[in-house]
Amino acid sequence: MPQNIKKYVLFIAGSLSLAVGVIGIFIPVLPTTPLLLIAAYCYLRSSERMYNWLIHHRFFGIYIYNYLKYKAVPRKTKIWAVVFIWITLTISMILIDNWYVRGMLLFVGACVSVHLYKLKTLD
Repeated sequence: MPQNIKKYVLFIAGSLSLAVGVIGIFIPVLPTTPLLLIAAYCYLRSSERMYNWLIHHRFFGIYIYNYLKYKAVPRKTKIWAVVFIWITLTISMILIDNWYVRGMLLFVGACVSVHLYKLKTLD
């Protein structure tokens, strides 16, 4: 693949990953941090300007930095994430009248909660 085409493909992949990661802030089933890491990886190899914007962004940059440097998440973020996940999942389970979907939501919520618990905590 020619270098220019590869850069465009990585740029588009990074932008899509960033967009879905931002949506993941509000929809607990989508993993925000891994998608931001993918965006950073793609931008690093395609657009120095976008990479610098992302890692220095006042909101997204700290997540990427903490995860890459310490493999950790601030305590406040962990608590907020778990609370937000379970509030939105509970509302979804109340609104959805399907036991299979409710079970899947419980499973996803439990998996995300365990993952967050296992991450190191920054104080």
